Amino acid sequence: MIDKNVVRNLVDEWLKDKDYFLVDIEISQDDKIVVEIDHADGVWIEDCVQLSRFIEDRLSRDEEDYELEVGSAGLGQPFKVPQQYMNFIGKDVEVLDADGKKYKGLLKAVEGNEFTVTVSEKVKKEGAKRPVLTDVDHTFGMDKVKYTKYLISFK
Repeated sequence: MIDKNVVRNLVDEWLKDKDYFLVDIEISQDDKIVVEIDHADGVWIEDCVQLSRFIEDRLSRDEEDYELEVGSAGLGQPFKVPQQYMNFIGKDVEVLDADGKKYKGLLKAVEGNEFTVTVSEKVKKEGAKRPVLTDVDHTFGMDKVKYTKYLISFK
């Protein structure tokens, strides 16, 4: 089986001095290698091809037969690394917390392993007869949520 660290080192070497970042590497039991990269402005297919060729030139098919797939992280997919959170500050996201509650709102800030989402919620103010729509900040730990993903809008 192909060593994940070998693939990671090759990807890191290719990423050096580029604005891309590694999102994930998966290697299945039958040596299917899937590499996901991302960029603040999106991923170009030409760069995926270039990375794929870079990896193939450095892995020997004589030693191990493998299948290689290089692509982008996918716009509607859950975030996997902190840099993805950073790239979507100011954008609408959906968060599923550890208790199974969904929050939809604006990704306001990212600090360390925590991020803040501003959600419009109905809040009953003291002395008011009815609840009023109010922006409420919710802070989550990246490792404490089931997922966070970008909300694609066609407006």
